Amino acid sequence: MKTKTQQFRVLLLTLIITGSIFAQVPQKMSYQAVIRNSSNTLITSTLVGMKISVLQGTPTGTVAYSETQSPTTNANGLVSLQIGAGAVVSGTFTAINWANGPYFIKTETDPTGGNAYSISGTSELTSVPYALFCANATPGPAAPIHFIGELFGGGIVVSVYKISGIEHGLIASLTDLSSGIPWATASYTSLSVAGGATDPVNGLANSNAIVADLGAGNTYAAGLCRASTAGGFNDWYLPAVFELQDCIDAASIINNIIGNSNGIYLALSPRYWSSTQTGPTGAWYQATSYLYLGSYSTYKNNTYRVRAVRRF
Repeated sequence: MKTKTQQFRVLLLTLIITGSIFAQVPQKMSYQAVIRNSSNTLITSTLVGMKISVLQGTPTGTVAYSETQSPTTNANGLVSLQIGAGAVVSGTFTAINWANGPYFIKTETDPTGGNAYSISGTSELTSVPYALFCANATPGPAAPIHFIGELFGGGIVVSVYKISGIEHGLIASLTDLSSGIPWATASYTSLSVAGGATDPVNGLANSNAIVADLGAGNTYAAGLCRASTAGGFNDWYLPAVFELQDCIDAASIINNIIGNSNGIYLALSPRYWSSTQTGPTGAWYQATSYLYLGSYSTYKNNTYRVRAVRRF
């Protein structure tokens, strides 16, 4: 909802189950949102006052629970908090009967950190929260925990998959690490990386092989990614060509959630490096312009954009 001075965008909801899903109802759930002003500019590194209410039935329904918190936005305008851990205004979070939905989360925000709430937004809790009442149900196939577009693990989720029943996924950094950097420095353009670095899906193995040959540093694409500590994590790497494709495929969701200025860059001929080389002098990159969309090979000393990824 817009006001004359501010705009607030509720981007996602994530549940964190504090006990076994078949043992007890969770005591809290994690919530994240990005706050922007009326010019669509992120409100960054700022303490804000928030009132969070769980509404039953409709977006204007009965307040089942309400609390206040004072989180601080990060450098990307993101606030992260746990509903159920704030100063209670009314109700009991653990007493909510999630089977009696639908339920909605209403957030009211004071960007100055007080309780003069000038920003508000309401979002319906969809399929993920309703796993909360499965403690009273017969166990069945596990519902997905994460989803594309989720702000998680220091970045944004761009793919989710399962291996042997265990959920995994790929997370892209919230910003490009560089708008122009070589795959390898000019003196290494004829380098044939030890270990190959030719894997189309395992960018971490590629990146480690490249760094092992070139040495740690932030003057080339893979080294820049491996040196990153974005979001407090140190396992970022330059994506393999198919992992980079996952990022491009999720571009619409990424840009809608974190904004075009931080999202996948679009211009007449933007290019992103992958960690997958094609030979001693060349490596794969992805073009994101609709005119040139796809994977191409080019010389390693060209300077292209870089977005790091990590897995969970």
